Amino acid sequence: MEHARYKKEKVVLDTSIFVNPDVRADFGDTPTEAIESFISIAADIPALEFYMPPSIFQELLNFVDEKKISGDFLTLIRQKPPKKHELSTPAFLLYELIEDLRERINKGLRAAEKAVRNVSKGDEKEVIQTLRRNYREALREGIIDSKEDVDLILLAFELDALLVTIDHGAIKWAEKLGVRWLLPNRFKDYLVSYRKRCAAEVSELEES
Repeated sequence: MEHARYKKEKVVLDTSIFVNPDVRADFGDTPTEAIESFISIAADIPALEFYMPPSIFQELLNFVDEKKISGDFLTLIRQKPPKKHELSTPAFLLYELIEDLRERINKGLRAAEKAVRNVSKGDEKEVIQTLRRNYREALREGIIDSKEDVDLILLAFELDALLVTIDHGAIKWAEKLGVRWLLPNRFKDYLVSYRKRCAAEVSELEES
């Protein structure tokens, strides 16, 4: 039955919904179980369209047994790359990216300097571990560090879609582009709520 009252809502999905053990618990204990659970809910929500960039979809396949994935998943998830050569993004993002990188490089340098000064004061192995942790925090946390992240953000921007991800870097830069986002641990509630709305609409249409 046609669901005319609701404008189709587009949703762009990251792999974390299905593969990150800290956030997929609402859907299943394994990536395959999480996918099947997602299908059982999402298939009943015609008001939602789900998308993944092909790069993200291929990343997901590294965590699951393709033979165990229902064909419904392939139908439900639309693979679409962002129009990289057609999209226009504000120039201020380039300035902010450069400024962010400069800040991170300086933080990484300070972390390295501190480690060098502490070599004579503590265990060498411990100093190296601390340096690795601090350096990783300085250079990688809250930044887009892969082409897959860029695909996610650009696709959500292009489609004016809701981005579902736990990646803090993707969220940070999605906000700069005005892209709406949702953490995966709220995603099941979001789906269930939408399913109830669709069911209520069907009931209203049948009664009218």
